[in-house]
Amino acid sequence: MSYILIPFLSGFALSASLIMAIGAQNLFVLRQGLKKEHIGAIVLFCGLSDALLITLGVSGVGAFLSKIPQLSKIFTLAGFLFLSYYSIMALRRAMKPEDSLNLSKGHSVSLAKALFTVAAFTWLNPHVYIDTVLLMGTAASAQPYSLRPIFGIGASAASFVWFFALGYAARFLQPIFQHPRSWQRLDILTGSVMLFLAFLLLWQGILHPFLSL
Repeated sequence: MSYILIPFLSGFALSASLIMAIGAQNLFVLRQGLKKEHIGAIVLFCGLSDALLITLGVSGVGAFLSKIPQLSKIFTLAGFLFLSYYSIMALRRAMKPEDSLNLSKGHSVSLAKALFTVAAFTWLNPHVYIDTVLLMGTAASAQPYSLRPIFGIGASAASFVWFFALGYAARFLQPIFQHPRSWQRLDILTGSVMLFLAFLLLWQGILHPFLSL
Protein backbone atom coordinates (compact mmCIF):
# COMPACT_ATOMS: atom_id res chain seq x y z
CA MET A 1 0.00 0.00 0.00
CA SER A 2 2.77 2.48 0.92
CA TYR A 3 4.47 1.64 -2.41
CA ILE A 4 1.46 3.21 -4.16
CA LEU A 5 0.65 5.80 -1.52
CA ILE A 6 4.04 7.57 -1.69
CA PRO A 7 3.87 8.60 -5.39
CA PHE A 8 0.19 9.52 -4.97
CA LEU A 9 0.98 11.81 -2.04
CA SER A 10 4.04 13.22 -3.84
CA GLY A 11 1.90 14.20 -6.81
CA PHE A 12 -0.83 15.51 -4.53
CA ALA A 13 1.60 17.63 -2.49
CA LEU A 14 3.38 19.11 -5.51
CA SER A 15 0.13 19.96 -7.29
CA ALA A 16 -1.40 21.42 -4.14
CA SER A 17 1.60 23.65 -3.47
CA LEU A 18 1.50 25.00 -7.02
CA ILE A 19 -2.25 25.49 -7.30
CA MET A 20 -2.59 27.28 -3.96
CA ALA A 21 -0.66 30.28 -5.26
CA ILE A 22 -2.96 33.29 -5.35
CA GLY A 23 -3.66 34.20 -8.97
CA ALA A 24 -6.37 35.36 -11.32
CA GLN A 25 -7.94 31.92 -11.66
CA ASN A 26 -8.16 31.26 -7.92
CA LEU A 27 -9.49 34.72 -7.22
CA PHE A 28 -12.18 34.27 -9.87
CA VAL A 29 -13.22 30.89 -8.43
CA LEU A 30 -13.24 32.40 -4.95
CA ARG A 31 -15.41 35.32 -6.05
CA GLN A 32 -17.87 33.05 -7.87
CA GLY A 33 -18.03 30.84 -4.78
CA LEU A 34 -18.82 33.82 -2.60
CA LYS A 35 -21.50 34.86 -5.08
CA LYS A 36 -22.81 31.24 -5.27
CA GLU A 37 -22.95 31.60 -9.04
CA HIS A 38 -22.24 28.77 -11.56
CA ILE A 39 -19.70 27.39 -9.12
CA GLY A 40 -20.27 23.71 -9.95
CA ALA A 41 -19.52 24.14 -13.66
CA ILE A 42 -16.57 26.42 -12.94
CA VAL A 43 -14.75 24.17 -10.49
CA LEU A 44 -15.39 21.12 -12.68
CA PHE A 45 -13.92 22.94 -15.67
CA CYS A 46 -10.82 23.93 -13.68
CA GLY A 47 -10.29 20.41 -12.35
CA LEU A 48 -10.72 18.75 -15.75
CA SER A 49 -8.39 21.26 -17.41
CA ASP A 50 -5.65 20.57 -14.88
CA ALA A 51 -6.19 16.81 -15.14
CA LEU A 52 -5.78 16.98 -18.93
CA LEU A 53 -2.60 19.05 -18.72
CA ILE A 54 -1.15 16.89 -15.96
CA THR A 55 -1.86 13.75 -18.01
CA LEU A 56 -0.06 15.27 -20.98
CA GLY A 57 2.90 16.12 -18.79
CA VAL A 58 3.13 12.76 -17.05
CA SER A 59 2.60 10.61 -20.14
CA GLY A 60 4.37 12.75 -22.72
CA VAL A 61 7.09 14.91 -21.26
CA GLY A 62 7.92 12.41 -18.53
CA ALA A 63 8.40 9.56 -21.01
CA PHE A 64 10.44 11.78 -23.32
CA LEU A 65 12.72 12.98 -20.54
CA SER A 66 13.33 9.45 -19.29
CA LYS A 67 15.11 8.68 -22.58
CA ILE A 68 17.40 11.73 -22.35
CA PRO A 69 19.00 11.83 -18.87
CA GLN A 70 20.95 15.03 -19.52
CA LEU A 71 17.84 16.87 -20.70
CA SER A 72 15.97 15.54 -17.70
CA LYS A 73 18.62 17.08 -15.43
CA ILE A 74 18.25 20.42 -17.22
CA PHE A 75 14.50 20.40 -16.70
CA THR A 76 14.96 19.28 -13.10
CA LEU A 77 17.23 22.26 -12.49
CA ALA A 78 14.71 24.50 -14.25
CA GLY A 79 11.97 23.08 -12.02
CA PHE A 80 14.08 23.76 -8.94
CA LEU A 81 14.68 27.36 -10.01
CA PHE A 82 11.02 27.82 -10.91
CA LEU A 83 9.75 26.49 -7.58
CA SER A 84 12.34 28.53 -5.71
CA TYR A 85 11.26 31.66 -7.57
CA TYR A 86 7.60 31.06 -6.76
CA SER A 87 8.49 30.39 -3.15
CA ILE A 88 10.39 33.68 -2.91
CA MET A 89 7.51 35.56 -4.56
CA ALA A 90 4.99 34.04 -2.14
CA LEU A 91 7.14 34.87 0.87
CA ARG A 92 7.70 38.41 -0.45
CA ARG A 93 3.95 38.87 -0.77
CA ALA A 94 3.62 37.68 2.82
CA MET A 95 5.97 40.47 3.88
CA LYS A 96 3.72 43.07 2.21
CA PRO A 97 0.07 41.99 2.51
CA GLU A 98 -2.26 43.88 0.19
CA ASP A 99 -5.56 45.48 1.01
CA SER A 100 -8.37 43.12 1.90
CA LEU A 101 -10.06 41.37 -1.01
CA ASN A 102 -13.06 43.19 -2.40
CA LEU A 103 -15.94 40.78 -1.89
CA SER A 104 -18.77 42.86 -3.23
CA LYS A 105 -21.19 40.76 -5.25
CA GLY A 106 -21.39 42.97 -8.29
CA HIS A 107 -23.54 42.00 -11.28
CA SER A 108 -24.47 38.44 -12.20
CA VAL A 109 -22.91 36.86 -15.29
CA SER A 110 -24.22 34.15 -17.56
CA LEU A 111 -22.87 30.60 -17.43
CA ALA A 112 -21.32 31.02 -20.87
CA LYS A 113 -19.52 34.20 -19.85
CA ALA A 114 -18.36 32.67 -16.58
CA LEU A 115 -16.92 29.63 -18.37
CA PHE A 116 -15.31 31.82 -21.02
CA THR A 117 -13.67 33.91 -18.30
CA VAL A 118 -12.32 30.96 -16.32
CA ALA A 119 -11.13 29.34 -19.57
CA ALA A 120 -9.12 32.47 -20.33
CA PHE A 121 -7.64 32.48 -16.81
CA THR A 122 -6.74 28.78 -17.20
CA TRP A 123 -5.52 28.35 -20.77
CA LEU A 124 -4.06 31.79 -21.48
CA ASN A 125 -1.81 31.68 -18.43
CA PRO A 126 1.68 30.54 -19.54
CA HIS A 127 2.49 29.41 -16.01
CA VAL A 128 -0.13 26.66 -16.20
CA TYR A 129 1.87 24.89 -18.91
CA ILE A 130 5.07 25.18 -16.90
CA ASP A 131 3.35 23.92 -13.74
CA THR A 132 1.42 21.00 -15.21
CA VAL A 133 3.04 19.87 -18.45
CA LEU A 134 6.71 20.69 -17.79
CA LEU A 135 7.13 20.62 -14.03
CA MET A 136 4.73 17.73 -13.39
CA GLY A 137 6.29 15.78 -16.24
CA THR A 138 9.76 16.37 -14.86
CA ALA A 139 8.76 15.38 -11.34
CA ALA A 140 6.94 12.30 -12.63
CA SER A 141 10.06 11.23 -14.54
CA ALA A 142 11.81 10.77 -11.19
CA GLN A 143 9.23 8.10 -10.31
CA PRO A 144 9.43 4.46 -11.47
CA TYR A 145 7.67 4.14 -14.83
CA SER A 146 4.86 1.96 -13.46
CA LEU A 147 4.08 4.49 -10.71
CA ARG A 148 3.92 7.61 -12.87
CA PRO A 149 0.16 7.24 -13.48
CA ILE A 150 -0.33 7.12 -9.69
CA PHE A 151 1.70 10.32 -9.38
CA GLY A 152 -0.54 11.93 -12.04
CA ILE A 153 -3.71 10.75 -10.31
CA GLY A 154 -2.49 12.27 -7.05
CA ALA A 155 -1.67 15.56 -8.77
CA SER A 156 -5.08 15.64 -10.51
CA ALA A 157 -6.86 14.77 -7.25
CA ALA A 158 -5.25 17.76 -5.55
CA SER A 159 -6.58 20.02 -8.31
CA PHE A 160 -10.15 18.75 -7.94
CA VAL A 161 -10.01 18.91 -4.13
CA TRP A 162 -8.62 22.45 -4.19
CA PHE A 163 -11.09 23.91 -6.67
CA PHE A 164 -14.13 22.25 -5.13
CA ALA A 165 -13.02 23.30 -1.63
CA LEU A 166 -12.23 26.84 -2.77
CA GLY A 167 -15.51 27.22 -4.64
CA TYR A 168 -17.94 25.64 -2.18
CA ALA A 169 -16.25 26.66 1.07
CA ALA A 170 -15.75 30.25 -0.05
CA ARG A 171 -19.09 31.36 1.37
CA PHE A 172 -17.94 30.31 4.84
CA LEU A 173 -14.61 32.10 4.49
CA GLN A 174 -15.95 35.55 3.66
CA PRO A 175 -15.41 37.03 7.15
CA ILE A 176 -11.88 35.60 7.30
CA PHE A 177 -10.63 36.63 3.88
CA GLN A 178 -11.72 40.21 4.31
CA HIS A 179 -8.49 40.56 6.27
CA PRO A 180 -5.08 40.76 4.52
CA ARG A 181 -3.45 38.65 7.25
CA SER A 182 -5.33 35.56 6.03
CA TRP A 183 -3.77 35.92 2.59
CA GLN A 184 -0.43 36.55 4.27
CA ARG A 185 -0.63 33.24 6.15
CA LEU A 186 -1.61 31.39 2.99
CA ASP A 187 1.41 32.87 1.20
CA ILE A 188 3.71 31.79 4.02
CA LEU A 189 2.38 28.23 3.81
CA THR A 190 2.61 28.17 0.00
CA GLY A 191 6.13 29.60 -0.04
CA SER A 192 7.38 27.17 2.59
CA VAL A 193 5.93 24.10 0.86
CA MET A 194 7.26 25.19 -2.53
CA LEU A 195 10.74 25.76 -1.15
CA PHE A 196 10.73 22.31 0.43
CA LEU A 197 9.57 20.67 -2.81
CA ALA A 198 12.16 22.62 -4.80
CA PHE A 199 15.00 21.12 -2.79
CA LEU A 200 13.29 17.71 -2.81
CA LEU A 201 13.17 17.85 -6.62
CA LEU A 202 16.83 18.90 -6.75
CA TRP A 203 17.79 16.06 -4.43
CA GLN A 204 15.83 13.37 -6.28
CA GLY A 205 16.75 14.52 -9.77
CA ILE A 206 20.40 15.60 -9.45
CA LEU A 207 22.07 15.35 -6.06
CA HIS A 208 21.03 11.84 -5.05
CA PRO A 209 21.87 10.20 -8.42
CA PHE A 210 25.21 12.05 -8.44
CA LEU A 211 26.15 11.00 -4.91
CA SER A 212 25.10 7.43 -5.67
CA LEU A 213 27.70 7.11 -8.47
